[in-house]
Amino acid sequence: MSPLANSYVRPEALKDKEAYYPLHAFVCDRCFLVQLEAFEPPETIFGDYAYFSSYSDSWLDHARQYVEMMIPRFGYGAQSQIVEIASNDGYLLQYFSKRGIPALGIEPAANVARAAERKGIRTDVAFFGVQTARRLAAEGIRPDLIVANNVLAHVPDLHDFVQGLKLLLKPDGVITIEVPHLMKLMQGNQFDTIYHEHFSYFSLLVLIRIFEFHELAVFDVEQLPTHGGSLRIFAKHRRDTGKPATRHVADLVKKEVRFGLLQLERYADFHRKVKETRLDVLRFFIKARRSGKRIAAYGAPAKGNTLLNYCGIGADDIEYTVDRNPHKQGLYLPGSRIPIKPPEAIMETKPDYVLILPWNLKEEIMEQMGGIRDWGGKFVTAIPRIAVTEAADGPGRR
Repeated sequence: MSPLANSYVRPEALKDKEAYYPLHAFVCDRCFLVQLEAFEPPETIFGDYAYFSSYSDSWLDHARQYVEMMIPRFGYGAQSQIVEIASNDGYLLQYFSKRGIPALGIEPAANVARAAERKGIRTDVAFFGVQTARRLAAEGIRPDLIVANNVLAHVPDLHDFVQGLKLLLKPDGVITIEVPHLMKLMQGNQFDTIYHEHFSYFSLLVLIRIFEFHELAVFDVEQLPTHGGSLRIFAKHRRDTGKPATRHVADLVKKEVRFGLLQLERYADFHRKVKETRLDVLRFFIKARRSGKRIAAYGAPAKGNTLLNYCGIGADDIEYTVDRNPHKQGLYLPGSRIPIKPPEAIMETKPDYVLILPWNLKEEIMEQMGGIRDWGGKFVTAIPRIAVTEAADGPGRR
C-alpha cells in the first residue's frame, strides 16, 4: 500500500488523512506488458506537477546532446516542425529553439507549462491522445519530429496515445520515445521506479508490438544510461521506405529473449529479489539508528517515495531530505512525511549518512555535496543493494 509518489504534502495538511493504494505490478502472460492498475486519472496526478526537468544538470546535458545528434542526422532546420509531448519546462525544446527550429510543447501541467512559456517555448496545455492530435493536425501542425521522453509510461490508454502519434506525424516524419528499459529495471533491481504514476513498464519486444498494431515501425533503438537504463526508440510510418531498420533492433530483441522477458519465471525471480532488498535496507537503518547515527537524504524523487514507503522508513529514521527544486522545498514526502529542505541544510546539520534517493544522479550529487567528507559524512544508496560510499574530494566541496 502506498500513496501517490508525487503527491507531496503541504505543512497545513500534515494532520489530514492520506490516500493509499495497492502498488502491484502485473505481467501479461500473452504480450508480456508489465502494467499497474489505474487508481487515479492523469488529470489528478499531473494537474499541478512538482517535477521540473531543468533542475538536473545531467538531464539538461542529455537533452542538449540529443538535439545536437538529431539535427545533422535528419537535417532539421528553419522549415522543420518539432513537437515534444510532455515537454515539461522547455528543458529540451529550448535547444531546438536556439537553433532557429520551430518548436511546440504539449504539456498537461499548467504550472510547468508556464515555466516553458517564460523561456519562449510555445506550449499547448493538454493531455496527448487522438483528440489532441486531431486538433493540432486541423490547425496545420504536422511535425517532422515528435519527441516523447519519459511519458509513455505515464499513459493509462496506450492505444489512444500511439494512435495519436500516428495521426499527427508527417508522412516522412520521425518519432523518438525514451522509456526506462524493463530489462535494465529487473537486472538492476530498480523496483523503486515502480509507482502509481508509471502505468506501464516496457521492453523493446512490447514496444515493437504496440507500434506495429498502429502501423508504425521501430527502425532504430539506442540503449541509454539515463534513469538507470533507458531505451530511445526511433519510429516511422510503416509505409515510409526511406528509413531502413538498423541491426540494433534485432540485436536487442535477441538480448531480451535470452534474458527471459518472455518467461514468467524471470518475473517471479525479480519479486524474490525485491523482498530481500527490503530486508537489507531495514537492517542498515536499524544498525545505524542503534549506533546513534544521524541520517538525512538527498532528493525528493518519486522513486524515493516507493523505496521509503515499501521499506517502512519515515521521519523517525531520516531527519529530512533536501532538493534543489524550490517547488518541493517546504513540503513533506508522501507517506513517510519527511520534510524537504534546501541543500544547504546538509552543510548546516552535518549528518553521518546522506541517503541518495535519485541514485541515477549519484555521481552528480556526490560531486555537488563532496563537502560532507569534512566531518566524515558518507553517502548511502539502496539500489541495486544497500551500499555506503566515502564522499569524494572534488569541486563540490565547500
